[in-house]
Amino acid sequence: MDTTLRTASTTLPVNTPVNPGNGVGPAKTVPAPVRVETPQDAAPDARVPARPALQAPQRRSPANWDSRLQSDVASAQQAREYLDRVAAQLESVKAALSAKIAGMKSGARDLEARARQLGASIAARSAQAGGSVDAQLEFSDGAPAQQRFRIQGLDVATLQSAAPLSLAFSVGGAGGPQLAANFEPGMTAEEIAARLDRTLAPVGVRAGLDKQNRIEFATAEANWPGVRDNIAISGRGRAATEAVAPDLKLQDIGTGNAEALRQSLREVVQALERVRRSQDAASAALSAATMRAAQSELSAADLAISAQDFASTAASHDYESLLAITSALVGVSRERVLALLGLR
Repeated sequence: MDTTLRTASTTLPVNTPVNPGNGVGPAKTVPAPVRVETPQDAAPDARVPARPALQAPQRRSPANWDSRLQSDVASAQQAREYLDRVAAQLESVKAALSAKIAGMKSGARDLEARARQLGASIAARSAQAGGSVDAQLEFSDGAPAQQRFRIQGLDVATLQSAAPLSLAFSVGGAGGPQLAANFEPGMTAEEIAARLDRTLAPVGVRAGLDKQNRIEFATAEANWPGVRDNIAISGRGRAATEAVAPDLKLQDIGTGNAEALRQSLREVVQALERVRRSQDAASAALSAATMRAAQSELSAADLAISAQDFASTAASHDYESLLAITSALVGVSRERVLALLGLR
């Protein structure tokens, strides 16, 4: 069998006998000649198309999965498991508090053990909640849990009275990048917070106003240790930071007089409502991530379709399909083909 590739202008005579390489079986014929014009023979404005490549099915394979998909699934699943556990413990503490307030003897004993169990779960949040549940027990979909903090001496009144003012911030070791913020006279608290937010965003620190209209900063909990002691302000040196305590106070449950117990009960109820909302958010995030995973997965049916597409192209007799297969098989030697045929 002559394996030499001919140029596009070569024609084959009608009914030329072609035998397989092993010489067994009747001779076969090739179709009638078809002359294909070369670029020299074609009209001046004609162009010979480049060899088409075999087109893979337009399907997503595991190699094209969303790079964050597995992380999102794992984070949402951990968050939901953690929140489910905390919700159950809050329900137990709520029942024990109610029993103690009602004067039941078993209430005090049960409350101490259940409050201790809840406290252990709250303390282990960073390690057990998948990094997406913050100290307020709120779930943040697609974003890491944030640590809120303040910078001492950096407040709205001070910046307004000192304007016009330019401050340069650095965050991180060895001075970090210098980030300048300018404050003009007449700026509102919202404008000042927005200016700080734009300035510090490149180093992963955001700024805003709390419910009391005070400047409050936030960064990912994983970044907090590096940010806490490494913020410097030009002319002031290293700035002192102070972490903002969560609104929920669940550390001293079950202590104090009757009024303190009732206050603890109110805080537990509020915490339980927040956890329920976070449970719903985590469940929705997990469902969405699972759906993305299902849409991205290449099933056995997809593989069968891909194989069938290639077989159909190989069986086709049109010129473009034959060129496509020829291009796909570039580098496949005659000896390899004969060895594969010999396996039959």
